[in-house]
Formats: sequence, structure tokens, C-alpha cells
Amino acid sequence: MNRALLAAAATGVQVGAAIVASRFVVGEVPPLTLALMRYAVGFLCLAPFAWPVFMLFRASPSVGRSLSASVSGVKDLAVMAALGIGQFAVLIALLNFGLQHVGAGRAALIFSLFPLLTLLLSAALGHERITPALATGVLLSIAGVALSLAPKLGAPHPGHWWGEGAVLASAGVGALCSVLYRPYLQRYPTLPVSALAMGASVLFLAPMALVEGWPARVAGLSAQAWAVVAFIGVSSGAGYFAWLYALKHESPTRVTVFLALNPVTAAVLGALLLSEPIDGWMFAAIACIGAGLWLATRGVPVPRRR
Repeated sequence: MNRALLAAAATGVQVGAAIVASRFVVGEVPPLTLALMRYAVGFLCLAPFAWPVFMLFRASPSVGRSLSASVSGVKDLAVMAALGIGQFAVLIALLNFGLQHVGAGRAALIFSLFPLLTLLLSAALGHERITPALATGVLLSIAGVALSLAPKLGAPHPGHWWGEGAVLASAGVGALCSVLYRPYLQRYPTLPVSALAMGASVLFLAPMALVEGWPARVAGLSAQAWAVVAFIGVSSGAGYFAWLYALKHESPTRVTVFLALNPVTAAVLGALLLSEPIDGWMFAAIACIGAGLWLATRGVPVPRRR
């Protein structure tokens, strides 16, 4: 059993569950404030586990010199923090901007290009080869997402492409971060990297969210909103650790393709918890996404050139 792919699948499900949970509080908590609270809770969950691992890891003579005295070690920490800011703050900001100008269904379809962009970028950098099975699996997963969103794609279009460009840019940022993380995940333990990246994103989001008056909003949240935010934050902390664990042991494309589970999970949980209907399009999407995941992940992991 491939634990890395199971972790990637769990992350895809977690993202869908977090989207459904976010619908409960989106009216009470604005986007940047919700992102700040989400990752602050996630960081607080990861930090107690990450710190002992970091200290033990640093106790190694070679690693201690690398992290404490070496210029390259400092650069590594800075790059990992920057990747965390990109993965959370920049990606979320672009996505939220895009959602102000384009419908949710069209935005989700554009964002589903994430694994395809990852595949192309990873191949361009020489990290993995594009095989027919992998490429077909990625394209099938995108087709499955399109089928799941088909009923929502007929919404009127405002006539400009700022929204589409922002959503595509957010997917590109996610793909870039997913590819660039791997060398650092090979070099350092996953838990400290997860906590560092998430903590850096919180520090970046805190001043950005001031435009929404987050201190006052957080103080005035209801108990129900806090409970939902706590669930989103805890699941995000666990999900991000699983995401980086998967990236550490598998190629970026084989990991990101599992994001296709996001709309399916959201639809199923939406039906169970929000009484949202599931139509024939969703069943076709599940079949298409299942076939795509099977093609993209079957057999021996894709060879990576060094």
C-alpha cells in the first residue's frame, strides 16, 4: 500500500471538506480573516509536534551546522518560508480576487488545471517524465472536474478575463510551490517544514487581513463559528502535513492529481450536510476522476531525472 498516495488522497478529501465547512461561516468571517484563522489554528496544532522533531534534528552535528551557521541553511529556511507564503497567502489572495470576478463553478474548473500545470512545470525542470498514462490520467481528472461542474458553468460572464487570469495564476503558484518543495522535503523532516511554512503564511496574512478588521471580527465570532473555524484549522494542519509527506515520497504530479477529489467530496458532503442535490453529472464525474487517478498512479512511480 502506497502511504504517500493515501496521504495525497486524504488531502484531496480534506480540501473538499474544508470548502463545505467554510460555507457555514463565509457570511460571518471574510476571506482573508478566515484564511488567517485557518492557518493560525493549523500552525498551533503542528508546532507542539514539530518543535521536538526540529530540536532532535538540529542536534545532529551536520544538520546543526547547516541550520545554525551555514549560509545555505539560512537560505533553505528562507525559501521554505517563502514557499509557505506562496502556498497559502499568495494563492488564497489570487483565488479570492478571482472569485470576485468569476463564478465559483468556472473558477473551480480553471483551478483544476493545477495538476496539469504541475506536470508541465515538473517536466520542464527535469523532475519527472511525461508518460502517456500519467498525461491521460491528469486530463481525465480535469474532465471529471468539468463534468462535476457542468450544471454551474452556464452563468453569465462579465466580459473581462481578470478573474480567470487570477484563478489560473493561483493554480500556477500552487503548482510551482509543489514542484519546488521536493528538494527541501528530501533534506529536512516533514513536520518542521510544515510548521515553518504555515507559520510564515500566518505572519504574512496578519497585516493583509487588517483591511477586513480581523481583530474585531475574531473577538465577535459566535461559538458555532469558532467551532467550524477550529475544524477547518485542525484539518488544514493535518492535511498540509499529509500533503508535504506525499510530496516528499512521490512525484508532484501524482500527488496534485488527487486534488480532483476536492469537488466530489464537496458535492457528497454538501448533499449529506446541506441537502444539496447530486445529479447524473456528478456520477459521471466520479467515474471519470476514478479512471484518471488509476491511470496517473498505477504501476511504478514515474522516474525522475537528477
